[in-house]
Amino acid sequence: MSTGTGGHPTNGLSDTVHQRNRLGILTIAAEAEQVEVAYLREALELTAGNLSRHLAVLAEAELIHIDRGYHGRRPKTWIRITEQGQAALTAEIDALRELLRRHQELGDPPQPTG
Repeated sequence: MSTGTGGHPTNGLSDTVHQRNRLGILTIAAEAEQVEVAYLREALELTAGNLSRHLAVLAEAELIHIDRGYHGRRPKTWIRITEQGQAALTAEIDALRELLRRHQELGDPPQPTG
């Protein structure tokens, strides 16, 4: 089976983006202009420390921008997906679509006998 010049679709998956929680963060951030970190923690069922680490990885890769401020007297943190983050998310989804397409072309896998 030929894959052309691009190799196997899994070559298009990013280790930074593909991690489940980081993919969730980027996907949620892509759905809104900005998202509050407290919402991400609740939606993805993460501890504050775990979420903080994932946000740091994404920020270091310039896939998100972190904004800190106040809502009234309460400190708040929001994130926004960057253009680079949107492009990385799109590439990840495209690679997943190609994997799904290839898998569907195979049809139903043979069932074990025995």
